[in-house]
Amino acid sequence: MARAIVLRQLTNSPKSRLQLSRKLAERNVPEDVAEAVLDRFEEVRLVDDAEFADMWVRSRSQTRKLAKGALRRELADKGIDPDTAASALDQLSDADEEAAARELVERKLRGFSGDEDRAERDKITRRLASMLARKGYQPALAFRIVAEVLDAAAAGAGD
Repeated sequence: MARAIVLRQLTNSPKSRLQLSRKLAERNVPEDVAEAVLDRFEEVRLVDDAEFADMWVRSRSQTRKLAKGALRRELADKGIDPDTAASALDQLSDADEEAAARELVERKLRGFSGDEDRAERDKITRRLASMLARKGYQPALAFRIVAEVLDAAAAGAGD
């Protein structure tokens, strides 16, 4: 039964060992049985936290444009140990993170004319920086990117 539960879970999407362990506990599978099944799945590499972490970071950084901080929290929630998470996060460079933040801001600013007054620009800056913060970007980076994109948009509107 435990084997079938794990296989069904892995069919839906990749899972970490902790996620599978929690699912087995929900189904009242004895802990020793759950550990034996999960150990066997790890032996045959159907459960691999390092591979899961790499895939998770790649996917979430590309689709949701999440920063390293948010990804680190998500991996911890999924039971990935800090060393494995750090190794997976190494695939993201600071330049990649900055480019993703810039892309997010530019996408949100499509209707921005660049000739807004100071109060409106401050409001837009706060909203965009908050959006980046929710995605795990550091405040200094968020405000710098927002300012650069707003300045570029204003310069473009002035041409």
